[in-house]
Amino acid sequence: MKKLILFSAFVFVALCCFSQTKPYNEDIDAVEQINSAVKQAKAEQKYVLVQVGGNWCPWCLRFAELAQSNEAIKNVIDSNYVYIHVNYSKKNKNEKAMAMLDNPTRFGFPVFVILDENGKRIHTQNSVYLEEGKGYSEKLAKEFLEIWMPTAVKTIKR
Repeated sequence: MKKLILFSAFVFVALCCFSQTKPYNEDIDAVEQINSAVKQAKAEQKYVLVQVGGNWCPWCLRFAELAQSNEAIKNVIDSNYVYIHVNYSKKNKNEKAMAMLDNPTRFGFPVFVILDENGKRIHTQNSVYLEEGKGYSEKLAKEFLEIWMPTAVKTIKR
C-alpha cells in the first residue's frame, strides 16, 4: 500500500511538471512579438516587460513561475506591464530582436528589458540583482518592477 501511494504521488508530480506550458516559444518571430506587445502597451497605457531567455534556463523558468504564482508580483506586472518572454536559444537566437533590444544577452539569462509605450528601451536589468538563495527575492523583484512602472518613470521625467 505504501509503495502504491508513493508511486501515485510520483506519477502525479511528473504529470504536473510535464503538463506545464513553457513560457518561451522558439518558433515565433520575436520582432513581431515585441511590436505587438508595444502596440498593446500603448493602448493600455503600460510598459512592456521583456524577459529574454529560454526554456533551457532554470533561472528563466523560476522567474516566470514567480511572476505567475506570487500575487504581489503578479499584481504589479498585470497593472503596469505587457509581459512577454522572448526566446534566445541555440535553435533561434532571434538576432534581429536582440539588436532591437540593444543586445541584452551580454548580461546573462534571464535578462529583463523595459520598453516604454512607444517601444523605446528605457532599462535593461541583469537578473542576478533579484536573486536570493536558489530563487528570486519577492522584495527585490517587486522593487525592480515598481521602480520602472510607467507612473514611477513619468514622475521623474522632465
